[in-house]
Amino acid sequence: MGVGAEVPAGLCELLASLFPGARIQGVRALAADTGTGATGKAAGYGRPLAVELEQTSGERRWLVLRWATSDEYGHDRRADRAAGLILAYDTYREMPRHVKALDVGAIADGQLLSLRGTGEFYLLTEFARGVPYAEDLRRIAREASATSLDHLRCEALARYLAELHARKMDDAPAYRRAVRDLLGHGEGIFGIVDGYPPRVPGTSAARLRHLEERCLAWRWRLRGREGRLARTHGDFHPFNILFEEGARFTALDASRGGRGEPADDVTALAINYVFFALEQPARCAGLMSLWRHFWSAYLELSGDRLLLEVAAPFFAWRALVVSSPRFYPAFPAEARDALLSLAERALEAPSFDPSWAEELFP
Repeated sequence: MGVGAEVPAGLCELLASLFPGARIQGVRALAADTGTGATGKAAGYGRPLAVELEQTSGERRWLVLRWATSDEYGHDRRADRAAGLILAYDTYREMPRHVKALDVGAIADGQLLSLRGTGEFYLLTEFARGVPYAEDLRRIAREASATSLDHLRCEALARYLAELHARKMDDAPAYRRAVRDLLGHGEGIFGIVDGYPPRVPGTSAARLRHLEERCLAWRWRLRGREGRLARTHGDFHPFNILFEEGARFTALDASRGGRGEPADDVTALAINYVFFALEQPARCAGLMSLWRHFWSAYLELSGDRLLLEVAAPFFAWRALVVSSPRFYPAFPAEARDALLSLAERALEAPSFDPSWAEELFP
C-alpha cells in the first residue's frame, strides 16, 4: 500500500499489543466519495486512515483507524464524539456480517490509550459542604414565611445566573442544538413524557401529547434567537445548590454542555418556588414572595426582558419534570393539574408573565 500518511503516535505500540510481532507496511487516508451529481456525498462524520499490517506469518491484513471530528450534527462536544465511538465498538461486535471492532480508546498526550475491556465510566469530583437549597424551600413551606436571609439567598442565585449568562456567544449551531435537546433528548421533553406511567392522576396521555406538540411548535419560534446563546449551568435546581453560611453556595452537576438558552436555568430554579408551594397551597406566602423576588432580581440584574418571550417551552419542560410521578410520586393530582395548566397557558402566550402563578393560589 505504501505510506501515504503520517503514522499516528502510539499506533505501533497499540498494534503490537493486538498483533505481537506485526509490522506496519503503510498508512493512508481513506478517500472521500468521488461521485458527482445528485448522489455525490460532500461530508461525513470522521477522518479514517487505512493501515496495512504484515504479521509474523507473512500474512497481510488491513485495518481502519478512525476518530470523530467536531461538527454541528450532535458531535460538537467531546463527550458526544466519545459516546459515538464507544457505541460503535459495542455495536459492531453484535452485528452480523459487519466489520469487526478491535479496540476503542482515547488520544492522551499524543498516544493512543486503549479502553477495550472497560465497562462503565466514572467521574471523581471534590466534596462540597452545605445543605441543599430544597431544605430551605421545605422550611419556608412549613412556616409560610420567608426570612430576610431567604430573600438574600434568592437574590444571590439570581445574581449568579445573571453573571453566568452575561456574555453571549457567537455559535448558532450550539443554540439550535440546545433547543433540539430541549425537545428530543432523553432528559428533554420527549424523554420525560415517555417516562410518565400510563395513568397519572391530574393529567392524561392526551394532555401530555398536546403539551408535547405545543412545545414542538416553539422549535421554530426560537429560530432567529441564536444570538442569545450563553454559558449556562443546565440543571440549576434546588437539589443541585448547596448553601453554607449566609448566601454562600456551591453549584453541583452542571449539564448539557454548559451552553444554551438562559431561560433554561431561570425556569429550572424558578418553578421550584411554585412546586414547593403547591404541596401546601394555604401556606404559599413565603415561597411566592421568593418567586416574585427571583424574577424581579434576575430581570433587573440581567436586563434581559426578552427572556420572557422565549421562556415558555423551558418552563413547560420543567413543569413536566416536577409533575412526573417518576421523580415526585407523592405530588398531589390537583397540584400536578395546576402546574401543567400554567405551562399550557405559557405555551399559548406571546410572552411569559410570572404573575400568572399567583392565580394558582386563590
